[in-house]
Amino acid sequence: MSSFAGIILAVQMLAALGMIGLILVQHGKGADMGAAFGSGSSGSLFGASGSANFLSRATAAMATVFFVATLALAYLGNARPSGVGSVLEKATVAPAAPAATPAEGADLIPANK
Repeated sequence: MSSFAGIILAVQMLAALGMIGLILVQHGKGADMGAAFGSGSSGSLFGASGSANFLSRATAAMATVFFVATLALAYLGNARPSGVGSVLEKATVAPAAPAATPAEGADLIPANK
C-alpha cells in the first residue's frame, strides 16, 4: 500500500470515529418534549438551539470527508500501474493433451452380435 493510500485510510478512519461520536452526542427529536415536562434537563453545552445546529453541521462535514476518502480509496484500489494486468490475464493455461485416436481400421461403434 502506498503512503498516500495509508494517509487517506487514516483520514477515513478518523472521520468514521468522529461521525460515531457526533451522532451519539446528539439528542433525538423527542428529547426536548421530555425536558419541557420536567423529566430531564434542557441545558446543554451549546445552548438550547445551538447544539442541534452545530452538531448537525459537524456531522455533515464529517460525512463529506468520509465519503470523499472512500471514493479516493476506491479509485486508488482500482488504478493499476502500466503493464500490470489482472490475475486472469497473467494466468497461463497448460495445453490440453490431444485425445487418443483409435487405431486405423478399428470400428468406432461396436457391432451388435
